[in-house]
Amino acid sequence: MSYLRTFLPWIVFAVIPSSQWQWAALAGLVVAAAVILQQRRAGAAYDALIIELGSALFFAVLAAIAFADPHSGVRDYSATLSSACLALIAGTSLLIGKPFTLGIAKRSTPPEIWPLKPFIRVNVVITSVWTAAFAVTAVVLAVLAHGGHGHSLASLLVQIAGFVVPMVFTVRYVALVQSRRPDGPSGQPQSGR
Repeated sequence: MSYLRTFLPWIVFAVIPSSQWQWAALAGLVVAAAVILQQRRAGAAYDALIIELGSALFFAVLAAIAFADPHSGVRDYSATLSSACLALIAGTSLLIGKPFTLGIAKRSTPPEIWPLKPFIRVNVVITSVWTAAFAVTAVVLAVLAHGGHGHSLASLLVQIAGFVVPMVFTVRYVALVQSRRPDGPSGQPQSGR
């Protein structure tokens, strides 16, 4: 559920028709702000909200561009830019040593596990897969947009795959890591689901 909440602004943005891209960007911003507020009230630390904060910034800029010029060429590449932005946020979180999945995983993992190397390593791997998925999605969407299919069914399917593939990987990888623990899955560091 954590990942669904984290990426809800992007999902909302993707499902609103591209002809209404300025409203989709504004909806993404509103949803990102609502998620941040809700999570902060629930006690989430800022390191658990890396994607949400980056999402709010992205959608604020995109909404400003979209409302200033609804016919801007940015519209054709808005899906590409959204995936590229996610790749940038996720990749930056890796570069600064704070994989975005770490904050999410801490929500469902006991604090004594947080500093352990296996817990951190699992989250580096998972964040790397999310980063790669976003980057590949951005490239494929750029090719589609360049060919005039930036807002087609194919584009939507690529966007969906860009979230589903790393989500499935996350669930399966965590299960695999937990199954390999000598004392069973109960004590294994988890990456939040």
